[in-house]
Amino acid sequence: MAEPLKTFVNGVEVEVPNSIPDIRAALPEERRAEFDRAVDDAGVHDIHAVMRHWMLEAVPDPAADALLKKLAADEAERRGVA
Repeated sequence: MAEPLKTFVNGVEVEVPNSIPDIRAALPEERRAEFDRAVDDAGVHDIHAVMRHWMLEAVPDPAADALLKKLAADEAERRGVA
């Protein structure tokens, strides 16, 4: 198991996925096939760059997550679903 990495996004500490399964799981479902292809196509000299690219893409953004939750709640309230 890969040792967890952490970084800061908008001042909030978040974990960075650090293995192929963790990166895949952190990505939106529609991006996973592209990730799998990139990993499968990477040669020994390229795999580190491919992993860095995708692990950074998979880093959670707490501010964006909070905004999406608020928008979903607002929409549910507007529809009378809340």
